[in-house]
Amino acid sequence: MSTASTRLPEGRYGRSSDERADRTLKVAGAVLGAALLALLGFFAWHYVAQNEISAQVITFDASDNAVKIHLEVHKDSGADGYCTVRSQAANGSEVGRADFRFSGSDTRIDKVVTLRTTSRGTTAELLGCHTG
Repeated sequence: MSTASTRLPEGRYGRSSDERADRTLKVAGAVLGAALLALLGFFAWHYVAQNEISAQVITFDASDNAVKIHLEVHKDSGADGYCTVRSQAANGSEVGRADFRFSGSDTRIDKVVTLRTTSRGTTAELLGCHTG
């Protein structure tokens, strides 16, 4: 004797509730994934496109109470802003920090700035540049 099957015939009564729930979850996941990707792309574009000032430390020369820092700054024409630099002692403590302003129509500026320190600095570190 054979056992009766409790499964419904395939395709006869439409989709089961599990199949409908799976499809709904897939659609919701795709929509949320696309939104997250768009948001990530916006923040990446905003960071790259809106960063109007960038700089790097070329060289530095430390003395007992100051550090002379050669900065190379790249900026948009007419953009005004500042770069923050600091110096640390051999033991890692901060001995000087200052903001240096840059303005004008030049897009590339080579400038030697003097950072006053409380004791001999062994580093010259560019912390960042900002518009404003």
